[in-house]
Amino acid sequence: MLAEKVLEFGTYSVSIRWKQPAGKEYGGQVTSNGSIGRDPPAETQPQNPPAQPAPNAWQVIKGVLFRIFIIWAISSWFRRGPAPQDQTGPGGAPRVASRNLFPKDTLMNLHVYISEHEHFTDFNATSALFWEQHDLVYGDWTSGENSDGCYEHFAELDIPQSVQQNGSIYIHVYFTKSGFHPDPRQKALYRRLATVHMSRMINKYKRRRFQKTKNLLTGETEADPEMIKRAEDYGPVEVISHWHPNITINIVDDHTPWVKGSVPPPLDQYVKFDAVSGDYYPIIYFNDYWNLQKDYYPINESLASLPLRVSFCPLSLWRWQLYAAQSTKSPWNFLGDELYEQSDEEQDSVKVALLETNPYLLALTIIVSIVHSVFEFLAFKNDIQFWNSRQSLEGLSVRSVFFGVFQSFVVLLYILDNETNFVVQVSVFIGVLIDLWKITKVMDVRLDREHRVAGIFPRLSFKDKSTYIESSTKVYDDMAFRYLSWILFPLLGCYAVYSLLYLEHKGWYSWVLSMLYGFLLTFGFITMTPQLFINYKLKSVAHLPWRMLTYKALNTFIDDLFAFVIKMPVMYRIGCLRDGEAWRAGRGSHRNRAPRQSSGPRSEGVPRPQMGCSV
Repeated sequence: MLAEKVLEFGTYSVSIRWKQPAGKEYGGQVTSNGSIGRDPPAETQPQNPPAQPAPNAWQVIKGVLFRIFIIWAISSWFRRGPAPQDQTGPGGAPRVASRNLFPKDTLMNLHVYISEHEHFTDFNATSALFWEQHDLVYGDWTSGENSDGCYEHFAELDIPQSVQQNGSIYIHVYFTKSGFHPDPRQKALYRRLATVHMSRMINKYKRRRFQKTKNLLTGETEADPEMIKRAEDYGPVEVISHWHPNITINIVDDHTPWVKGSVPPPLDQYVKFDAVSGDYYPIIYFNDYWNLQKDYYPINESLASLPLRVSFCPLSLWRWQLYAAQSTKSPWNFLGDELYEQSDEEQDSVKVALLETNPYLLALTIIVSIVHSVFEFLAFKNDIQFWNSRQSLEGLSVRSVFFGVFQSFVVLLYILDNETNFVVQVSVFIGVLIDLWKITKVMDVRLDREHRVAGIFPRLSFKDKSTYIESSTKVYDDMAFRYLSWILFPLLGCYAVYSLLYLEHKGWYSWVLSMLYGFLLTFGFITMTPQLFINYKLKSVAHLPWRMLTYKALNTFIDDLFAFVIKMPVMYRIGCLRDGEAWRAGRGSHRNRAPRQSSGPRSEGVPRPQMGCSV
């Protein structure tokens, strides 16, 4: 048979033909000297292809980052805002870019009114006028007492009785061009396009929770009697108006030619267009970003007046974008208002760190936190890999796995009883599911349909795996927990008596949970001794996962270091140091370890009690 190959060179083409025996095929490649090369015969595929090497840490990180990008892209697609408005005018002509109604260097006056009404109309009331500043220059960054374009005014507000009784109070800010007045009833001095207005409630409503605790034996409590009475009148959760004495009025120095309908979120919430001219008003922004939650105090009938310091400052466009992005919370509306309060309290720690922490220490904290997260992820990944591929349980403490499940359940019930952050609850719940999954890897779990619970539900049947029974590990594991019980149960009894005598609790259920949680947080490191005892008896630690232990050891060192740098509860700090000492002791006992057996499977992870802390 004839084979043909056509080669094209610009506008010319060359056809090459040759004879090809039947049953044979050649690639027909032309070499540089014009001869026809043949493809080499395909190599015979081996029957058993070599095993693929395990991915290294960098490949794992790249895979995780790629998955995060995919999740972000999908969530961004579903989180897109409404379709953009029609960019054409009524006659079909495209909309033109608008301009700021206050050109740069415009002379303007500032009028600040305080009222308990959301819509302000009483411009003639002198008691409502809080501050009036004339001849301000729009875009001026050099005037003021500190030559930064800022002005401030301080005064004591006489608050009405309605505000003392949990009512609202509003601030109304008007900027007018020089020579004009904000009152629409003064026809000669009022111009709509020369006046920009913004108002806001300056008190903040916060939930105050009261937990009715008492000594379960004596019934006495150290709580304030007035607080107890308010809890009986208003319930365990009371919404109270709070006050902060500082607020900043920013006018954004911006002359961007915005197009109506094309302003990106969240900036579109602040850019207001005039319906007739199509131009936009200057952007007024109430800035309370640096007002910490701890500086708010409740408003009650004992306060006759409230201090208020109002500052006026120009603000650049990029800084305003940062503030606007930080204050936007609309994507989390489905989580409720309680998450807002928790989010504000968590942001306070970030603000305090930015304000009070040394810049070098802050940079070091950020870097170490990232490294800590990477190590934590790698340890978690090795833990899952190990229990998923583990075939033999020789040298591993099965009872420690069950005790870890008990610990996780205690932590979950404790945080549910104390109304902890929703995100923390979800993370702990996932940890409980993982611990339950580990039970299926260390024991044979099946449904016993012959012996049902209440005659309806199948009973769960647990049976030790053969690799655990046939080895000496089970004997050493039982022996270790028997010795451990001699220490653990007396300590538990002493701590339970101490908690019952000297601490207050909501009830007997809360006492049990808080007692168990406090005991595990203080003495939880003792539960690691069975694995150390097994290692000692076997005279080998070849079955241990050294890569995971290395990641955990590095994280423990970081926890110990930052336990004295980062603000945290005392009990949590003790837990960090407790984990550090336990892990150093554990690694110290492994120094004279036997060499790894090449024939056995390589270990990838051993569980650690989830009672530690993270940066």
